[in-house]
Amino acid sequence: MTGADELSEKQTGVMRVPKLMVEVGPLWVTALATVLLFLFAVQLLGTATDAAEPVIERTLRRVVVGNGSALGLSWLTTYGLTNGSVVAALTVTLLRSGLVTVSESFLMIAGSRLGGGAIVVFIGVLDYLQERGRQTLSEGTSLGLLTFLVTFSIYLPVTGVGLAVLVTFQSELLAATSGLELSLQTLQYFEPVTVFVTRTVGPGFALGIAFVLLFGSLWLFDELLKTVETETVRKYMFQHFERRWVAFGFGLLITSLTTSVAFSLGVVVPLYNRQFVRREEIVPYILGANIGTLFDTLIVAFVLETTTGVAVVLVVIGLAMLFTLVALLAYEPYTAVIDGWQDRLLEDPRFFLAFGLLLVLLPVALVVGGHL
Repeated sequence: MTGADELSEKQTGVMRVPKLMVEVGPLWVTALATVLLFLFAVQLLGTATDAAEPVIERTLRRVVVGNGSALGLSWLTTYGLTNGSVVAALTVTLLRSGLVTVSESFLMIAGSRLGGGAIVVFIGVLDYLQERGRQTLSEGTSLGLLTFLVTFSIYLPVTGVGLAVLVTFQSELLAATSGLELSLQTLQYFEPVTVFVTRTVGPGFALGIAFVLLFGSLWLFDELLKTVETETVRKYMFQHFERRWVAFGFGLLITSLTTSVAFSLGVVVPLYNRQFVRREEIVPYILGANIGTLFDTLIVAFVLETTTGVAVVLVVIGLAMLFTLVALLAYEPYTAVIDGWQDRLLEDPRFFLAFGLLLVLLPVALVVGGHL
């Protein structure tokens, strides 16, 4: 290579750097702005909840009269908001303000996961009804139903065992996590603004603004992730899906980093729909994603500086990890049960209809049962 060629190559390399910065720069700026918006929304939610505490308490106590109604309320609210992360964030905020008990907050976070798991089934059914003639019910709900069954297989036992653990060892758990604090000094700059907004528009409007900003930040992050080139990630992941522990690690890592199940599952949807990945290969990935999706709730607890909230979220994560490890260690019988249920639901329309009604009636019964 001549000196002129070397010089030309160096100049080309130098030119690539600014070009890369121009292409990637806006992505990072948008990501930073989205994170700051999320943090501000959480802070505003906490400030507005504290200010509206008397009103919220009167309203909440009319509905939540026990553990069962707390579980049912969060389950139904997740249906209504179509977002379990927002419900979990609100739960941590209510716990911080003393508006729900430790056990109620635990069940509300668990309910947000149960509701979130069922939403994917409803979305699949709606998609099937809109695309009738182009796809079968099995095609429209296959991945959503699989995600639901995996989610419920973990979070139903998490809910039961976790409640028993909290009732028995609540003081020990709270004492063990009392020193867990994440000092975020930069968030102090948000406080004057959140106080000003709450005082200016009132606690009720401030809560509404906080919800809009929280939804907006999560939506913006999902939209931002859609611009990320996923083909390379998909190709790299695909070759490792036959190894269940690696697939589990991918699901956990990607969902934890992006705080978006929509993104982490969206990456593998084309592989699953085109049958490049078998059902038993994608289950570990879903198991990992179902744990990773709780990390944004843990961040909310740290941002709000509530060690009790951190303890509750860690109990949910710890038990979810425990039952997930059991499922992975007993993988063949576990997937056999999941396969059996999914095949039965997809092959028998009457069974599927009864199952869908149960997903609606069960949380309603939990709420109503608390008032009987």
